[in-house]
Amino acid sequence: MQTVTRIFEFPYYQQENLHLDKASVTKYDGEWISVSSTEYLQRANAISRALLKMGVEANSKIAMISMSNRTEWSIVDTGVLQIGAQNVPIYPTISEEDYAYILNHSESAYCFVSCTEVLEKVRAVQKEVPTLKEIFSFDRIEGCRHWSELLEEGADESNQADVEARKDAVKPEDLATLIYTSGTTGRPKGVMLSHNNIVSNVLASKERVPFEYGSVALSFLPVCHIFERMILYLYQYCGISVYYAESLETISDNLKEVKPNVMTVVPRLLEKVYDKIIGRGADLTGIKKALFFWAVEVGLKYEPYGANGWWYEKKLGLARKLIFSKWKEGLGGNLDTMVSGSAALQARLARVFGAAGIPVMEGYGLTETSPVISVNDQRNGGWKIGSVGRIIKGVEVRIASDGEILCKGPNVMMGYYKDPERTKEVINPEGFFHTGDIGEIDSDGFLRITDRKKEMFKTSGGKYVAPQLLENRMKQSRFIEQIMVVGEGEKMPAALIQPNFEFLFEWAKRHGLELKDTSEAIENPIVKDRFKKEVEEANEQFAKWEKVKLFKLTPDIWTVDDGHLTPTMKLRRKIIKEKYIDLYNDIYNH
Repeated sequence: MQTVTRIFEFPYYQQENLHLDKASVTKYDGEWISVSSTEYLQRANAISRALLKMGVEANSKIAMISMSNRTEWSIVDTGVLQIGAQNVPIYPTISEEDYAYILNHSESAYCFVSCTEVLEKVRAVQKEVPTLKEIFSFDRIEGCRHWSELLEEGADESNQADVEARKDAVKPEDLATLIYTSGTTGRPKGVMLSHNNIVSNVLASKERVPFEYGSVALSFLPVCHIFERMILYLYQYCGISVYYAESLETISDNLKEVKPNVMTVVPRLLEKVYDKIIGRGADLTGIKKALFFWAVEVGLKYEPYGANGWWYEKKLGLARKLIFSKWKEGLGGNLDTMVSGSAALQARLARVFGAAGIPVMEGYGLTETSPVISVNDQRNGGWKIGSVGRIIKGVEVRIASDGEILCKGPNVMMGYYKDPERTKEVINPEGFFHTGDIGEIDSDGFLRITDRKKEMFKTSGGKYVAPQLLENRMKQSRFIEQIMVVGEGEKMPAALIQPNFEFLFEWAKRHGLELKDTSEAIENPIVKDRFKKEVEEANEQFAKWEKVKLFKLTPDIWTVDDGHLTPTMKLRRKIIKEKYIDLYNDIYNH
């Protein structure tokens, strides 16, 4: 097989050209269990045969809801796609109400769940979903059919010819998956992606990544999102062993066990890793502490390709030897590349990890663009800090007169499922998709994102404010975990801030300040003064009308479960404002 045109061909391509003994590896009961490229396909075909026996038609919808990434997910994905059915991945932690909406809207016939927690949520709404015939689980759960029963039912190969016929009937332009966007407002929208949408994106992205056959990847970003899912197909295509992390909590242990060469990340994770490292540095004393923070200072000035000159490179070499080598060791020792997506990466993180010899290649895209539109590539001068890289091959980007990024290409979705009106709103007659992001392309062809079109606001003085720029700068403070800049139609920008309570309590202890709980902490005048200092420092680089003049601290931690954040960790601005409307009114004396 020379060329791949449909998603399910990636594992076949791997088996024929880049066979792996450990193609997919998951931890069960404390032990890493692997399947080879051949075993993977044997199981995927067994799943296909069993689904055909159960009467699954071409275009049937199969929902998949998993708390963790795992081998079973990918095997079932291949088994579903190659018989012309569609995979509907659902984010596990959304509400039962959204489960019911997505299962009904997609008319899912079957559902695969990972564990008891997900099963209970599906069972709670099962009566409201008339199309749902049966649920299968990946974990062994009493009273629920285990996915291995399908492997057993599909062990009989007598209907493999039917599977082959179904495979042959799948065209590249056919619908492959429905991905429901978490959306910061309203009901989730079902993004229709074809085989060609995703395959074209994998092939174009391959040219931007230095992945080598036999390398090891650690996968932990939710596979129900297109970013991690497309990357998993890319790993298959490049012959990379995929180890699935157990959970976000075990990530540091898994890094040390697996020693990956590559992983995908979101900025939030890098912020947490960086804060932890800095916290450890702050605990050092004497010469060790001085050396540590000298190295960090060197790292924060990092520019790729020796742009800072020979003297800087000398200092960087020393910082790497004495300090940064330990950072790399803490992440397994072999990590050469991280690929970041989903939100804007602070330039200081790109610099310091680049200086540490673990470069972060930031990319950009949306579910509707399968997802990659542009991505950095450290080879051949293709990496510029502060940008999201150059546009990938085959994709056209235009900047509209109001600064919005428009995208056209084989990666642009087929449309929103059962929603032609909303599809028309975002795809213009020329076929350009309106991303809703504001950006610019520099003279070297690098794309920069400056803000979300919908999130920019005007103060009552008629001045535009781009909240993301302010928020990213403010979050460089170790005291600030989350921040939302507000002020639409008001006389000046202000902010609602969720403190990094772990750091705040540590700091208070060091300064002999007794704080009982978070509610007391945010009312403490010494704490308020400290936050004022942090905000004022961050304000320095902004114009007078952009500066955050007032702020309020919130006593609780902003989470996905409580509705503050989307599953991809973006702020749900409307909900946060509603939750803290009293604080908002207090700021503006409403």
